[in-house]
Amino acid sequence: MGRAHEVRAASMAATAKKKSALYMKASKEIYMAAKGGDPDPKNNLALRAVLEKYKGQSIPRDVIKRAIEKSTGAGGENYIAGRYEGFGPGNSMIIVDTLADNEKRAFTSVRTIFNHKGGKIGNSGSVSYNFHRYGEIDFDGENVDEITEMLILGDIDVKNITLEDGIITVLVAPEELSKTEDTLKENGIDNFIVDEVTLVPDLKVELKDPEEIQKYRNFVDALEENDDVQTVYSNAVIIE
Repeated sequence: MGRAHEVRAASMAATAKKKSALYMKASKEIYMAAKGGDPDPKNNLALRAVLEKYKGQSIPRDVIKRAIEKSTGAGGENYIAGRYEGFGPGNSMIIVDTLADNEKRAFTSVRTIFNHKGGKIGNSGSVSYNFHRYGEIDFDGENVDEITEMLILGDIDVKNITLEDGIITVLVAPEELSKTEDTLKENGIDNFIVDEVTLVPDLKVELKDPEEIQKYRNFVDALEENDDVQTVYSNAVIIE
């Protein structure tokens, strides 16, 4: 069938694999949030935050429903959170959060990816000093001054607001994320592209070499496609 068919088939397989991994991550996180409180997001701030986080990522309703229903049953999985850090291709700084029913397996799989994909796993604190925890909301917009004034009037401690390629990024203290959501929604803004508590790097590294960029993408893809990996944070900026 030719090389073109092989490329398309490989691309579709990669897309399906990424989609499956995303559904797994969402399901585990929704399950844990629902299990830790009320299964109704109106009465469970943690669950509401998780649902907002995955709102724009096309998670099927039945995946969400099954995860919440599963949390109300007896027994169930007990996922353990883990965090690992180190360096990826191009001297990028990487933090990996896992959520797994087997902590040893999670560490082994993350370490293997670092070792085999051009990275080097480090000790606790080896790169995390360069990252700080923020509540982040991204949405389409142009008027940064208007958004800044709106949030300040809403008594929100804004850490930073930037505009890039028509997308406004708002950083606030993690505990003010929900209040920031409500303030924006009250003013007619609810098209959130990103809405979550995340880690933001102070210093970033630019990747410009095509070969290095490909190595970095392969490395991150391998991490994100792993069932035990929940989130990958990086300070890399790709320049093409």
